Amino acid sequence: MNVWIAIGATALGCYAVKLLGLLVPAGVLDRPLVQRLAALLPVALLAALTAQQTFADGRVLVLDARAAGLAAAAVALLVRAPFLVVVGAAVVVTAGLRALTG
Repeated sequence: MNVWIAIGATALGCYAVKLLGLLVPAGVLDRPLVQRLAALLPVALLAALTAQQTFADGRVLVLDARAAGLAAAAVALLVRAPFLVVVGAAVVVTAGLRALTG
């Protein structure tokens, strides 16, 4: 039963956040600072998630094949490779290192 309470609370919370977003006056959303923050916030959150998923294992800092895959993706981005090539380079390097190191 506790799971259903958590699901209900989460659903209500999501609805409340959506409703709060609709209640914000248009004048607030037109401010340059709010527009700049709205543009930069997703990039910062994605970068933080990528770093956490790449370099953390629980409470331990790790450097393994994931870090090498991220480095390969960064190099591919620096040479302005297409998105699929960037993802492919990361996958190939990560899988290759995992195959070599066991």
